[in-house]
Amino acid sequence: MFDGGGTSRREFVKAAVAVGGASALSACMNRAEEEGGEPIPKGTTDADSLPSRQHAWNDFVRRDDDGNVELPRHQVLLYLTLPGEGPPSDDDRRTVESVLATLDEAYERSNEGVIYSVAYSPRYFSRFEAPLPESIDLPEPRALSSFETPEFDRQDALVHLASDRADAVLEAEQALRGESDANGIEMRSALTDVFTVDSRRTGFVGPGMPAERQDGLKGIPDTNPVPEEAPLFMGFKAGFAKTQATEDYVTIESGPFAGGTTKHVANIRQRLQDWYVEQDFDERVSEMFSPVHARKGLVEGVGENLGNDSGVTTEIRNAIRDHAMEFGRVGHAQKAARANRDAEGNVRILRRHFESTDDNTASLHFPTLQRRMSDFEEVRAAMNGDDLTDIPTIRQRVNNGILEYIFVKRRGNFLVPPRELRSLPTPTGEAPGLDG
Repeated sequence: MFDGGGTSRREFVKAAVAVGGASALSACMNRAEEEGGEPIPKGTTDADSLPSRQHAWNDFVRRDDDGNVELPRHQVLLYLTLPGEGPPSDDDRRTVESVLATLDEAYERSNEGVIYSVAYSPRYFSRFEAPLPESIDLPEPRALSSFETPEFDRQDALVHLASDRADAVLEAEQALRGESDANGIEMRSALTDVFTVDSRRTGFVGPGMPAERQDGLKGIPDTNPVPEEAPLFMGFKAGFAKTQATEDYVTIESGPFAGGTTKHVANIRQRLQDWYVEQDFDERVSEMFSPVHARKGLVEGVGENLGNDSGVTTEIRNAIRDHAMEFGRVGHAQKAARANRDAEGNVRILRRHFESTDDNTASLHFPTLQRRMSDFEEVRAAMNGDDLTDIPTIRQRVNNGILEYIFVKRRGNFLVPPRELRSLPTPTGEAPGLDG
């Protein structure tokens, strides 16, 4: 599969990251060497030079000409489980910190190196006698609409790896498993000395990547309608800077986990036959943004012309019921905007979503960061649009944003502690057994 003969570079990279493993890594690195690629930039042994916030990514990745953050193109999620039922040992904690410190040394924290975070679930913290502080809003995951029946990710930990370089993200993953050096640096321990990898999930984001991967994919029409320049399967740009919370805003401000954040990750299957076949461009614009966007021609192509703002104004947000009655449908962004700002007008949620072809199915991994998990749940409730279904044309999933085309398969809630507590923290914000 990975001999590379007659395979385009894009097809090769797509297969390598999705499949993973030692053979994919070896073939990917051999191919990079043959093509004369630059070496992966090294990291640092100076821990003080790294940000305390694990979720501080924005200053280490690319931005487009409009100032929108561009997430690394290749991403891997590793869901990890501890053996037994009790808390981890000090030796476990030292092993995990040794692994992560080696990763910091091996890879520059950037989109050209590897950027990552480690997060912990409510079930992990339940291993300890002491509870999390009441100020930490981290409930067990649950269904967030009347029409979804997701499975719940309750594994102990989640490692999220990302890089623009497929060889870097694959090698970092194999290093964490103890199956490879890390950018020429020996791994003295492995995460798998402490954890079991319960689930591996992969994804990608960026202009051209969904179109390159759409052929034969479940959920995509046979006509391969995803625009070549689209960064996401649904054909539009997302993550506009003015509709994203700042990293400061989503950071926990006080208590033992000050400097951390909470992270929700949903896995969403997409069925886009009706999206592309039954809906024309203006109808897709109406349901992704708002009917006013379509009527006024505010969106061109995939939406690059919007710059750093989705164009959902306060007027569009507040007139949603009038628009539902006038146009017979409402927009996804229009609905969510009703709950995604606080009383001072600050955006509450930082979204870092990316596409996936896991299981040969068009799907979306949807990580969000927020200070409190209830912030995300309130925005999701607004997106459900239950309050609009008394209008005859609006049904729970039909003419109600993009709900007709997306199906939540899994949900998980996690706490992303500050870097100083990234290695098996206690609920009281301690890391026994670590020096310093």
